[in-house]
Amino acid sequence: MFKKVLIANRGEIALRVIRACRELGIATVAVHSTADANALHVRFADESVCIGPPPSKESYLNIPQLLSAAEITRADAIHPGYGFLSENAEFAEVCENCKIRFIGPRPEMLRLMGNKIRAKQAAREAGMPLLPGSAGVVKDPKEAEAIAREIGFPVILKAAAGGGGKGMKIVRDPNALAQAFSTAAAEAVASFNNGDLYIERYVEKPRHIEIQIAADEHGNIIHLGERECSVQRRHQKLIEESPSPALTPELRETMGRVSVEAMRKLRYNNVGTIEYLLDEHGQFYFMEMNTRIQVEHPVTELVTGVDLVREQIRMAYGHPLRFKQEDVQMRGAAIECRVNAEDPVTFAPWPGKITGYSVPGGYGVRVDSAAYENYTVLPHYDSLLAKLIVHAEDRETAIRRMQRALGEYVVEGIRTNIPFHRAALAEESFREGNYDTRFVERLLASETGTHRLKKAIEETP
Repeated sequence: MFKKVLIANRGEIALRVIRACRELGIATVAVHSTADANALHVRFADESVCIGPPPSKESYLNIPQLLSAAEITRADAIHPGYGFLSENAEFAEVCENCKIRFIGPRPEMLRLMGNKIRAKQAAREAGMPLLPGSAGVVKDPKEAEAIAREIGFPVILKAAAGGGGKGMKIVRDPNALAQAFSTAAAEAVASFNNGDLYIERYVEKPRHIEIQIAADEHGNIIHLGERECSVQRRHQKLIEESPSPALTPELRETMGRVSVEAMRKLRYNNVGTIEYLLDEHGQFYFMEMNTRIQVEHPVTELVTGVDLVREQIRMAYGHPLRFKQEDVQMRGAAIECRVNAEDPVTFAPWPGKITGYSVPGGYGVRVDSAAYENYTVLPHYDSLLAKLIVHAEDRETAIRRMQRALGEYVVEGIRTNIPFHRAALAEESFREGNYDTRFVERLLASETGTHRLKKAIEETP
């Protein structure tokens, strides 16, 4: 097994990796910016190295600094967490060239899935269903219009190298296509330094379903069920759950089988998540693949009993998977709420000092967080403060348990989106499992939803 792992990340995911390493008997190295000197991941790691000033590009995205930290501490592996350099093929390649194991897929997998056009081509060849659309990059608005008229409006333009909603435009009117193309391309260049776009049919009421994959270096590949990620705002996930209330056992089996067969054809390795769009008729279509551990991985861990980060590290070292597909059993229901340091109404980031902090507890409650009393939420990084996850014997009990836990969560000194979560879970469409990716938009636009949100703000401790 690895002797020492450097975690090229911060916050709760860095802590999560440190805990997994400690249980495996592996020493850890935390890296940090000058602003993160007092962070919990720095305190809990065996060693720590400062890698630069607060801006991410000068610290957590600084490949030479990260490799220097690994070399001086004699780390034999690097875990990238999620975000930052976790899907950067160049970083993975440089690690391998320096004889440092990158805990994740091979560089060629990162490169393949990192470009949406190439990923879709690979998915098509591997037998995964795709939405009707362009076969590759769309050259100009004229070509986009020709394809749109063939597949039918509405359509959606997407950045080939993107994600997170950047460079993405929905077009319902042919006359608006040229302007939307220009705007999306400009956004893509600004965000990813790549203005390539592709086009596909737009589904009005989609659900966002993802399949968790685990693949070792010996050709063993399994899936660990699905996660429902349809509660999102501007393509940023807010609430995730497993299993999805939209899937029948037959559909779950089909999606899992198609995913595993495709990953076997591509010779994928390590953990990964295949993201699908599910339409109103129960048809699923490949969207993209995330070649890293996901923020929402805990819901899968709780319903399957599998420690995904531990397995990720073991597989990177070369150990085979410890179980087969028939060993994976989904038990009960799990829900995750992302607690962000932001205004619950406007969603504007809300950095600052936490003057009081008390996390919920009790049976079936898990909190993954790097926050503490007197901790300062920094403006330089993502606003994720904590992940609150619950597990119960069924979905109805899990919802009640999450509501109870949200009511116990105390964060003073800054604003959080806890009231939003309380309002969202009280919505009838969520309780019934009848929601899609426009759930948040409808909640915030409805009189009932805004009333619930206002009440939740008043009741939040």
